[in-house]
Amino acid sequence: MDAAVAEKRKVARHSMLAAGVMALLKVAAGLASGSLGVLSDAAHSGLDLAGAALTYFSVRVSDKPADEDHTYGHGKVENLSALSETALMAVSCVWIVWEAVERIFYRAVELRYAQWPALVLLASIGVDLWRSRRLRAVALRTGSPALATDAFHFGSDIWATLAVLAGLGATWMGERLGIAWLRYADPSAALVVSVMILRMTVRLGHEAVDALIDEIPAETRRRLVREVEQVPGVMGVEQARVRRAGGRYFADLTLALPRRTTFEHTEDLVQAATEAAQRALPKADVLIHTVPREPRAESVFDRVRAVAARHNVSVHELSVQSRHGRLRVEQHLELDEKMPLRAAHEFVTAMEAEILRAAPEIDSVLTHIESEPATVEQPEEMVEEDRRIEQAMRDAAAELPEIADVHEIKVGRAGDHIHLSCHCSLPDDLPMGQVHRVITALEDRFKLECPEVERVTIHPEPVTDNTR
Repeated sequence: MDAAVAEKRKVARHSMLAAGVMALLKVAAGLASGSLGVLSDAAHSGLDLAGAALTYFSVRVSDKPADEDHTYGHGKVENLSALSETALMAVSCVWIVWEAVERIFYRAVELRYAQWPALVLLASIGVDLWRSRRLRAVALRTGSPALATDAFHFGSDIWATLAVLAGLGATWMGERLGIAWLRYADPSAALVVSVMILRMTVRLGHEAVDALIDEIPAETRRRLVREVEQVPGVMGVEQARVRRAGGRYFADLTLALPRRTTFEHTEDLVQAATEAAQRALPKADVLIHTVPREPRAESVFDRVRAVAARHNVSVHELSVQSRHGRLRVEQHLELDEKMPLRAAHEFVTAMEAEILRAAPEIDSVLTHIESEPATVEQPEEMVEEDRRIEQAMRDAAAELPEIADVHEIKVGRAGDHIHLSCHCSLPDDLPMGQVHRVITALEDRFKLECPEVERVTIHPEPVTDNTR
């Protein structure tokens, strides 16, 4: 069993036992003394017992895991327990007020004075002080609304018991000193107790109803949204819904992300946003939806790539040229090698039209269609011809002073197609524009010597990467 669950059950069980003992003692003291104040406090303790029993039951049920019938868990049981306890408190208020009015206006009741009812009330104050502090500490650690309600309840009992003691003392002083009007002190103290109970009832009932109808403080939601919006890469929180069941929060968020964000990056952003949400609402159950949105400062390149992403195709060697103030886009598009030419042409035509709609400043689009192998290529064993191709790459690299070396040269074959890949070491501080030009020059020189190689893939890397 989880330590927090065990602690909640233990403190609820001890509270219930203490409430039962104090209720019995107060009933005995009230009947022995005839004091309405003591009886009202006994009624209050009886409600304490019922409320503590409800709390004990609710914490046992609320911590059960979610199942097919309760997909959000059983946490609402604690809120129902708190609401039921407030209903019992309201009933006690009605009885106390009725009896107090009867004793003030219609019939007087003679009190029988003894020391032990006062001792019972003093003991009750000590027990309530211990219970309220213990319950409040556990409620803060576990977020349990049922335990928090009990803690508030027992804390108010202390003031109610003090009011009863004051009423008993005033009534006793009135009889000793012959002050007749002080005989109303005991029922008046009972009225004070009922007011305290009523005030607490309204507050706790309001909190319980708020939880049951999923009302959340506006500041709680704002704190959650602020925390998530600070995650780098999140454009904004378009919707945030929060509900609470027992001591647990559930957050449902819709995040706006740049539409060029990849699936892998989206997963990272969702994880970061979940962690941010749980900083605002510890241990919350967070569900995040993502929607693609166009960033405010999206470039032409980004918009073209966004169109390709929507069609689930890969674009490379994308370039934008400006001629006489008009933009022209060139792109290489990879399509399934088994796709018929007519279908490929129609696909590309539709995609180019969509690019022109997405970026009106573009005047024309030229697309180079390439086939993407639909099967896994199985390379053949290296033959003498492959060694000649590898040496040709090394010779071409030696003619370019920026290239420190080429390594991991691999020649592959798939049917009649030959392709080559290699790693190329360049100076660490060489700008990427210059890197591209050097790589292009290397490929061109190599192709002059080996035109039969259909595809060349060169991976540039800093020279220090190969000296570690």
